[in-house]
Amino acid sequence: MPGSIAKHYTVSGYMIKKAFPILALSIFSCMLGAGIIIPLLPLYADSLGATGISLGLIFAGFSITRAIFMPVIGRLSDRHGRKPFLSIGLLLYSFSALGLIWADNVPQLALIRLLQGAITAMIIPIAQAYVGDLSPEGEEGKWMGYSNAAFFISFGFGPFIGGLFTDYFGMDYAFATMGGLNLLAFLIVALFLPESRQRKMASHPNPSLREMGTSSMVRGLFSFRLSFALARGTLSCFLPIFAAIYVGLRATFVGILLAAQHLVVSLLGVPGGHIADRFNRRALVILGALTNLAYFTLIPLTHNFWQLLGLCCLGGLGGAISMPAASALTVEEGRKFGMGSIMGIFNMAMSAGMAIGPLLGGVAVDLVGINSAFYFAAGMGVIGAILFIWFTK
Repeated sequence: MPGSIAKHYTVSGYMIKKAFPILALSIFSCMLGAGIIIPLLPLYADSLGATGISLGLIFAGFSITRAIFMPVIGRLSDRHGRKPFLSIGLLLYSFSALGLIWADNVPQLALIRLLQGAITAMIIPIAQAYVGDLSPEGEEGKWMGYSNAAFFISFGFGPFIGGLFTDYFGMDYAFATMGGLNLLAFLIVALFLPESRQRKMASHPNPSLREMGTSSMVRGLFSFRLSFALARGTLSCFLPIFAAIYVGLRATFVGILLAAQHLVVSLLGVPGGHIADRFNRRALVILGALTNLAYFTLIPLTHNFWQLLGLCCLGGLGGAISMPAASALTVEEGRKFGMGSIMGIFNMAMSAGMAIGPLLGGVAVDLVGINSAFYFAAGMGVIGAILFIWFTK
């Protein structure tokens, strides 16, 4: 038995070192494209005559369709393999850039974003499931830390690249760049990525959502990820407004704040993954949640760029502590219930939180004021930490 375990470990280590650069490119291309779009969509939609409500629907629609399709596609990938879904997703996402270029009214733009949400359900969770399949036991945190780094660094650079290309070449060129990146990733995946050798599910073949819900760790991780996304979604919507209007920062400095947080997560996420392989992962999730709580709560007390930058770096540190540990725990559950199914469910929680958070935070802002958005985010963080502790006790 020890010899077979060592052989399996060696094969897994070889496979992930061969496949991970391709998977990282897939994640990087998809999220860089998403980051390029984010700062341009409000301007683009406004030029087409979008109202505030329709703009909110354009943003929320992407997350809603992604949340709906992620569990379904993840479950299908457990049965039929990962590579077909990842390849088709990248190809369709590259073509969707043409839809953004050709859209000439608000309904068409909203439809394209709905379709893009469904398409990206075939990319990020499937690539993460790939990484989970190939991660050697005991190194889940390390490889998920690398995966998270690719995710956050691309999302951090995307808005900068989108703004730069738009200023110098035009918005259509930025959209075309998004399409080209994903077309390149599709070609590399189709030609060079080996199909993952999915582990057999030991005790839960073809589990239902109800069966997965019986796991206390699944419930705890779902609660943590949903609350984390609710808080981060609220923050991504209202931190730029707070920084620009109430602190008086120019757009360039607002962009630096948003990029800094993602870059800290990406840079510290790799050592964070190594730490998650050596220390108690449950404790690291709780520590990261408490760090985020301090970040959310202190934002209304800031008065200048440097204070906000320090807090954004603190928020990035919280993510670097908690996310690799939570991702490693997710991989462990994926080995029981199916990696695609579990990754789909937890990414669904993230998408739902990113869609609902700004809406609930907006209600709080309308009723109380801008500071209430950050206290709402802190409250969501507290609830998520308590539920995680309770379910995993």
